[in-house]
Amino acid sequence: MQTLAQLRAGQLQGITRLQLVEELTEFPREIFDLADSLEILDLSNNQLSTLPEDLHRLSRLRILFASNNRFEYLPEALGRCANLEMIGFKANQIRTVTAAALPPQTRWLILTDNHIETLPAAMGDLPRLQKLALAGNRLTALPESMANCRNLELVRLSANQLQALPAWLLGLPKLTWLAFAGNPFSHTLVDPHADVATVANVTLHDIKLAEKLGEGASGVIYRGDWLNQAMVAATGSSQIAVKLFKGEVTSDGYPADELDCCLTTGDHPSLIKVVAHISQKDQLGLVMELIPPGFSNLGLPPSLATCTRDTFHADTQFSLDDVTKITLQLADAMAHMHTKQVSHGDVYAHNIMVNQQMNLLFGDFGAASNLRNLSTVERLAMEAIEVRALGCLIEDLLAYVSGSVGPEYYKKLSAIKDECMQLDVTQRPCFAEVKKAIGALLKGK
Repeated sequence: MQTLAQLRAGQLQGITRLQLVEELTEFPREIFDLADSLEILDLSNNQLSTLPEDLHRLSRLRILFASNNRFEYLPEALGRCANLEMIGFKANQIRTVTAAALPPQTRWLILTDNHIETLPAAMGDLPRLQKLALAGNRLTALPESMANCRNLELVRLSANQLQALPAWLLGLPKLTWLAFAGNPFSHTLVDPHADVATVANVTLHDIKLAEKLGEGASGVIYRGDWLNQAMVAATGSSQIAVKLFKGEVTSDGYPADELDCCLTTGDHPSLIKVVAHISQKDQLGLVMELIPPGFSNLGLPPSLATCTRDTFHADTQFSLDDVTKITLQLADAMAHMHTKQVSHGDVYAHNIMVNQQMNLLFGDFGAASNLRNLSTVERLAMEAIEVRALGCLIEDLLAYVSGSVGPEYYKKLSAIKDECMQLDVTQRPCFAEVKKAIGALLKGK
């Protein structure tokens, strides 16, 4: 992070990335002095409501973030920026998005947690659009023109007022990660604080929270200890992990929907086990078994460069057996979820934990959606979308395997990956078929 004082003193010449958090109410004109080099501009967490009309003078600007400000409309100055492809205006008060505000080369558009009711038909004129986050708005429909956005891969539509799931959306050839919980057409929670018969309902008075273990879009995870001895007896351990949901709306939707989807899914050997839930009026949460020692994240989240695809440490290596074992366990877990009529929405390596034996634990239901109110055709399409996510995961892992090791084995696993990633949604296998194919591959190697 840089300072306004450094900028005004001319100390930032030649930088490619600028981040200013200074309670700004106006765009500092000195930023234009960096026009020859500036590619990434982060003005999030200020008090801005406008951008200058001549923003396009920042001719190298590729990425602009302005979340947590006071914008009431998406600035039309954005649309005139020749190289701008990533735009983030989360948590403003945006009501208006016009065609003029959309650069034609947009790949990444984040408008989560605003007040948007409609989007322009020009959304369909964004052929490069890959990542679109619209959760927590007031949308009642999406423009039909968006059927032309055939490179869309990640879409977040949760916590809106959508009356239906568009048929064209489910048929997009590259759609891989979709979340839509908390809309009128989807599963409606009558009382998110109601008790769930199959899983104990506890309060924070039953738990002693310890250190933070991690944090995601929807909540913070802590290590904890039961203070309630009955729960120690019921769960077989005094030590637990506790996920406390953050607020009313996250980047993926409502916490109550995540809680519902997680509890609806139930137990599976490859899913992080939920032993209780917290449904207080002022706090929702999940109580889970503590992940055993020796488990670590399979991958890292996407970067600005990869946009929608996971990243990995440079020294990452997998064997073909590793990849096959991971795929088999994940396909089985996903088959279980879809049998329970729940989609995950975030099938990524960074949401998977493995140990040295490649035993897998999968979690984070922040982008999950309940499919109960969908038609059979729509549910099958949702499964096909998530099968593509499994294919992307296999592809990512295979990039860290030498193809010269067991070339025939590698070829067969690659063929399964290709089946999962077919552009025709209706031709992809279901998870049960993927599981069968991987099982046969393991037996025949």
